[in-house]
Amino acid sequence: MIIKEVIELIEDFAPTKYAEGFDNVGLLVGDASAEVSGALVTLDTLEATVDEAVEKKCNLIISFHPIIFSGLKKLTGRDYVERTVLKAIKNDIAIYAIHTALDNQHKGVNDMICEKIGLKDRQILIPRKDSIKKLTTFVPLKDAEKLREALFSAGAGSIGNYDNCSFNITGKGSFKGNDDSNPVVGEKGKIHYEEETQIGITYPAHLESKILKNLFSAHPYEEVAYEIHSLENENQQLGMGMIGELDNPVDEKKFLEQLKETFKTGCVRHSKLRGKKVKKVAVLGGSGAFAINNAKAAGADVYVTADLKYHDFYKAEEKLVLADIGHYESEQFTKNLLYSFLSKKISSFALILADTNTNPIHYL
Repeated sequence: MIIKEVIELIEDFAPTKYAEGFDNVGLLVGDASAEVSGALVTLDTLEATVDEAVEKKCNLIISFHPIIFSGLKKLTGRDYVERTVLKAIKNDIAIYAIHTALDNQHKGVNDMICEKIGLKDRQILIPRKDSIKKLTTFVPLKDAEKLREALFSAGAGSIGNYDNCSFNITGKGSFKGNDDSNPVVGEKGKIHYEEETQIGITYPAHLESKILKNLFSAHPYEEVAYEIHSLENENQQLGMGMIGELDNPVDEKKFLEQLKETFKTGCVRHSKLRGKKVKKVAVLGGSGAFAINNAKAAGADVYVTADLKYHDFYKAEEKLVLADIGHYESEQFTKNLLYSFLSKKISSFALILADTNTNPIHYL
């Protein structure tokens, strides 16, 4: 396989279109047409990670966090970012990062945290709004079924747990071709009326090019009439954070102790305990202060996240308990998620889970 083919597998799982605007995802270093000798899956890409890739004969590093986050104006080796990139280039090692594209996936980072905690009935905490589009097109009655099937096969018409969803209206279309036209029905220069089906169908934004390709190839008309609208509907399968429930309510202190043990963190920083049982839990891997109000609004008893500042803890307002388990600790299982997914798809080269511990924080 070449690197581009591996990237296509990853982005089928976590499309980079849904990464946050501030992020830097995708192929950061390397040639997408290079053949893959081996791939190292890691949370972070550091110099030590590149050394491990060299040792294990991997020319591709698949990383959760991007080593290049803001723009690089020089490559002189003056800091750890530049040194890592230089070492990767010198050793012909490509670096790919997925970051918030995986954060936003329903079966991504936060689902993994929920799994480790044991949460059931999981839902997205902050559903995404800018990810659903609607296609409306018009096709002769006899060709409607063929066109619907073509659109469904490209991924259109999926709504939550349902697929093959569309709305169809029968009506009469009219058109008149000019001298350069080549109409499938009717005659050029004469107005023609055709019994048609109006098909309305929604689709995930990242599939648009594939869906339009199928529309044009399956539609019988020389000129295809269609409209595309971006919807404000919230996507319940995509977004930041998750919320779920424990099978049985537990004492707050016991829950925090279990967090510390499960995530192997040096400490759990938390807001004031409320003296109530924990049943509903919200989670968001990495820096999650921005979602405190969302967790409160969702009725969470505890919000598990990382990188909370001093004044963030005041925002609990005794309506829930904020639990900061550490950035690395909250995302440490992400590489296992990527490895598990890719290992089911790839057999043509070695896929290796990195051993290098990239946590920059230590505890006494």
